[in-house]
Amino acid sequence: MMGDHFNEGYPADGELPVHEVRVSGFSMDLTAVTNSEFARFAQSTGYLTESERLGYSAVFHAYLTAPPKDVIGPAQGAAWWLGVRRASWRHPTGIDSHWQDVPDHPVVQVSWNDAVAYCQWAGRRLPTEAQWEYAARGMLPGRRYAWGDDLLPGGRHQCNIWQGDFPTRNTAEDGFIGTSPVGAFPPNPLGLYDMAGNTWQWCHDWFLPKYYRNSPLRDPQGPTIGRGRVMRGGSHLCHESYCNRYRVSARSHNSPDAASSNTGFRTVDR
Repeated sequence: MMGDHFNEGYPADGELPVHEVRVSGFSMDLTAVTNSEFARFAQSTGYLTESERLGYSAVFHAYLTAPPKDVIGPAQGAAWWLGVRRASWRHPTGIDSHWQDVPDHPVVQVSWNDAVAYCQWAGRRLPTEAQWEYAARGMLPGRRYAWGDDLLPGGRHQCNIWQGDFPTRNTAEDGFIGTSPVGAFPPNPLGLYDMAGNTWQWCHDWFLPKYYRNSPLRDPQGPTIGRGRVMRGGSHLCHESYCNRYRVSARSHNSPDAASSNTGFRTVDR
């Protein structure tokens, strides 16, 4: 049963109605694609991501590692996002960072188009939104999170999200500011890691809020048009006061050519 069972999502995201979906069998990566895995792809093919070709990307202000001359300026309406020259998957938080310092972290600064290029090389593909939610629910139908209904069962952190006051004070009670190594938190009942928090994960589908009203019963592939491509799972920057989207039914979207320091992906079989 796909969708928001608690009616607590953002209305504009289209998490309702809850509806039955049947998905054919598939395999999914246990973790998001890591920096070291993406590096093998880039080295094998010579592929340049869209951020590398553009010469800049979006970095969250609190962990910027770049000289002032590289900062283009804040994003309109979201001053905590900075346009940063030379930021890319190789230098995820600015030119003074490097992927080799965090090889087991999920690759970030990759657009939907970049993720598709990796999938084509790997003989894989991005999950449909229905596949992603089924996998994230992990045999726990109707639950709020990938592990159950409580955010901190037994007082233990289950995912890498924001603690404190967003966007100025991160108390890092979960142990991390920024991304964390894949597998740093417990897996869901299907053995999948980071189905909430750490990085957003691109899905195959176009995003259209009203799609759930007429979604096919079997193996929905998403609408043929939309505002952008679907992202799932939330990220290390999510907080209930601003972006309560680490719930298993939560949806978001971005332009397929957009990249940032909190967006990555995982793959499924063809």
